[in-house]
Amino acid sequence: MSNLRIGFGVDFHQLVEGRDFWLGGVLVPHEKGALGHSDADVLLHAICDAMLGAAALGDIGVHFPDTDQTYKNIDSKILLKRSMELIAEKGFSVVNMDATLCLQAPKIKPFVPQMQEVIAKLLELTTDEVSIKATTTEKLGFVGREEGVVAYATVLLEKQQSSVR
Repeated sequence: MSNLRIGFGVDFHQLVEGRDFWLGGVLVPHEKGALGHSDADVLLHAICDAMLGAAALGDIGVHFPDTDQTYKNIDSKILLKRSMELIAEKGFSVVNMDATLCLQAPKIKPFVPQMQEVIAKLLELTTDEVSIKATTTEKLGFVGREEGVVAYATVLLEKQQSSVR
């Protein structure tokens, strides 16, 4: 039995005026923000799903349902921290994380280092173990029309060996 597990997560949110735009735990200035029950941080939600999936714990909706008012407007950094606690309870830790954001605007390159720092701290990693990329959809589809944003994340988990004496 392998001590390594890989998980994949994806999240989509509609972009609307009048909402803050949170990506990777960072407030990104933009005329639109993501619509959702929480702060709608698609990147952190995709990472949560990847981690939970790798540990066979279901998905973000199982643990933090949008029908529960406890999570209304919650900071997604709290959800990521709680997801870390859930995988730790099963004996796992994160080895590394790779993510891709799909959005037409704004350009997020200036915000990536800060996102890496926030996520690395939450996942107990170094910034070299947190990869964040972004792409447009060349004006195709709902992302290209700036109606929504998508995030994909892959996380590698490692089962910690219990010390036997």
